[in-house]
Amino acid sequence: MIKAKIVGAGGFGGVGMVELLLRHPEAGIGCLVDVTDIGTPLSALYPHLAGHCDMPLLDASDPAAQAPVDVVFMATPDGVGMKLAGDVLAGGAKVIDYSGDFRFNTEAAYAEYARRIGRDPNHAAPDLLPGAVYGLSEIHRAELNAGTRLVGNPGCFAVSCILGLAPAAKAKLIKLDNVVCDCKTGVSGAGKKPNAVFHYPARYDHMNAYKLAGHQHVCELERELGLLAGEPVTVTFTAQVVPVCRGIMSSLYGDLIETRTADQVLALYRDFYGDSAFVHIHDRNAAIGSMHVRGTNACRLVVDVDERANRLRVISYIDNLVKGQAGSALQNMNLIFGLPETAGLDRPGQYP
Repeated sequence: MIKAKIVGAGGFGGVGMVELLLRHPEAGIGCLVDVTDIGTPLSALYPHLAGHCDMPLLDASDPAAQAPVDVVFMATPDGVGMKLAGDVLAGGAKVIDYSGDFRFNTEAAYAEYARRIGRDPNHAAPDLLPGAVYGLSEIHRAELNAGTRLVGNPGCFAVSCILGLAPAAKAKLIKLDNVVCDCKTGVSGAGKKPNAVFHYPARYDHMNAYKLAGHQHVCELERELGLLAGEPVTVTFTAQVVPVCRGIMSSLYGDLIETRTADQVLALYRDFYGDSAFVHIHDRNAAIGSMHVRGTNACRLVVDVDERANRLRVISYIDNLVKGQAGSALQNMNLIFGLPETAGLDRPGQYP
């Protein structure tokens, strides 16, 4: 049985991992660590877990938090994982970090990302960057293996956009200097910490675009698509918050280089994701929306061609807290421990 520690267990990303591990056939929770609510049972913060996970939140210095584990999930903000990962790895555990600390393999790439979010561009553990694997399983499955010790979980917007555009980029179907990603997310993407901007009166019946000067997930999005295409990719990315709790809908557009029918592009997408249990391809007539991925590790892609404009149009749906966060992290854990990729994740969501 794989034993896991969750650092940042009291946040949305941490409790999401708890929910998933409770159903996992080969993994269990060793301890829960956070910086607030120390000594409080997790079920006191999240009553739906009563009787399922009544473990207390521990301070990192607590001896019980130092017990050996096999994997540490860092459900923490940027800057935390890079300070802790070295000691965790030296102790023999593997690390899966939710933040942007290990999504990049060079100091220069990390610095570009850090500047976008107003952080110090100097990485605290630059020696670990070359060994980190970008944890988008469908694209980096071969690299996520028993030899992997450090995984940088992808950003939620990046998951939805990369999965939606990867087949087109790989096949060079579209003009790569003018890709458009129009993305809408639920309020839970902002995390648990209270913020006046996300207070109920400020969010109800209200939607808005944000970070128009440059969103941090564009760095990984352009890099990953560029690696698939073998040439630079330029993305115009617009993030918007809409008044729902969870879910991301990304409307993705690219001008086709040659004339293609919707059926031809559908066939290409289905072939590309033939071995991916969590990516589902739908045609333009499918009645698919955010509720069909809620609570699941699925990504549902509605693939279409606007023949009049000769433009690829893909609508990508994910649950930002599962496929966009904890679900991807658990999928990565499965791969690096040699387990079935779907372990603990192969379940439907809730409807309606």
